[in-house]
Amino acid sequence: MFENLLYQNASSLLKADILNNRLPGAILLSGPAASGKLTCALEIARILSCSGVNQYNQRGHWLCDCPSCKRNKELTNTNVLLAGPRDCSLEILAAKKAFLQAAFDNSSFLGAVRYLFIRSVRKLTLRFSQVLWEGDDKLPKFAQIIANIDEELEKLNPEKSLPDTEKLEKICDSIIKDAQKLESSFMYDSLPINQIRRVSVWAHLKSVSGKKIFIIENAERMLESVRNALLKILEEPPEDMVFILTTSNRGAVMPTILSRVRTYNFVERSSVQQKEVVERVFHARGGEENLLINDYLQLFLPVKPSEIKKAASDYFNYLMNGQIPLSDTIVKECSGFEPRFLLKIFLVGVLEAVRDASNSPAKNEICARAVEITRECYNSVTVYNISPASAIERLSRDLSMFRRGIK
Repeated sequence: MFENLLYQNASSLLKADILNNRLPGAILLSGPAASGKLTCALEIARILSCSGVNQYNQRGHWLCDCPSCKRNKELTNTNVLLAGPRDCSLEILAAKKAFLQAAFDNSSFLGAVRYLFIRSVRKLTLRFSQVLWEGDDKLPKFAQIIANIDEELEKLNPEKSLPDTEKLEKICDSIIKDAQKLESSFMYDSLPINQIRRVSVWAHLKSVSGKKIFIIENAERMLESVRNALLKILEEPPEDMVFILTTSNRGAVMPTILSRVRTYNFVERSSVQQKEVVERVFHARGGEENLLINDYLQLFLPVKPSEIKKAASDYFNYLMNGQIPLSDTIVKECSGFEPRFLLKIFLVGVLEAVRDASNSPAKNEICARAVEITRECYNSVTVYNISPASAIERLSRDLSMFRRGIK
């Protein structure tokens, strides 16, 4: 159990609780970003669903090939729902590189990175399950994208032979294109309340086999109304249901929710451990294996973070000099803010520029207002689907209004 979760003592505690039937119906995995919380949550789902009918005669064995474990390894088990905001594109691109390189070299670990790529994509598509979106007017808009991705992923089915490398690359490129469109157009920044309501109905439907699992990533980013809706389910959880929440900020999770979950703490891995994770998971080489996890993933951004930060600094300086930068130009310099993670980097850069430039006695008030304005900018794009150019144009007007106060 948990052999794919590296350097986290929480795995030992979870293993003991599962083997001794002490795992409660609601748990919280708490720890820093990129510490393996989602990997752990998905592994819990596999173990709890395992039929135990395998050559090892052991429930949840890492090499179990029972039908349930196969579905969980491919992330196709309909008893598992995954929700919550997440930037998926960089992991998908990193997994694609590892997969194609292994296929080209016919590497011994080709099977492992095939699963790595498939799972990285389904960590995104699982968030668009019909169970979660039924009745939503967005469902028909992304249904065809999901169908296209599923059709291409089926060509990579681990039980089938892989096509030649040229065809394989085209399949992966097609998947990447659709995955990026899905994430940029439909990924939310805060879990919609209607999804909790739909899960409440789904949770009370009897499971045919195994436990039903509902995973919520970044639980600290739920709005108050969503938290209250979830709390009602956690007060009387169905017997065959397990709720798994993850967070990188336990203090931001509602206390009444914390009182109804058991917390398993994850720690920041050391630099040496993170480098080993990069090498073992993504099979990085050529010096890239010596990078920390987040630094490695950021290699797959279309624009370097340092260039985005410089664009943010230049943008702010234009504003402070009474000029209004062309929003279309900024968006173009920042690769259209695709993936949306680039917009987050840009806005953080703007906030840093505000902080550094303000010498006013009201600096704290100015910085607080700037945080509010940049948050509105980010939400207008990620929640309300406003174009990045329009959002930056409004940001420019809002920041210009208190230019004198900053100086």
